[in-house]
Amino acid sequence: MSLIHASPLLRRALQADALVSGAAGLLMLLANQPLSTLLGLPQALLLGAGLAMLPWCAALLWLARREALARPAVWAVIAVNVAWVLDSLLLLVSGWVQPTPLGVAYVIAQALAVVVFAEMQFFGLRRSQAALA
Repeated sequence: MSLIHASPLLRRALQADALVSGAAGLLMLLANQPLSTLLGLPQALLLGAGLAMLPWCAALLWLARREALARPAVWAVIAVNVAWVLDSLLLLVSGWVQPTPLGVAYVIAQALAVVVFAEMQFFGLRRSQAALA
């Protein structure tokens, strides 16, 4: 297994992703009904996304605190973030939902934030050094 010592950028990117994901997850869990009305997104979608974000937050925090990280684990984080962005865009263009203008802005804003996290994680991974066995 390819272990690395996480660069400060990678560690901070994982922590920031965890913080924002946790906050957004809690918001969607605790306020899914009013958010559904405001954003024009299905309540079940917001609830499901909120539920998914809490273990994601925990996993990111766990990774950020590790002394050495498995390179494939970091690549998996980046891949999940890219998938989230693609799914967010698909949600908007598919016609499956009819979000309000604020809902469109919300989906785009969170997708842009996730793009930034994925990019920071990618460059942080590139700056990381191989761990000695």
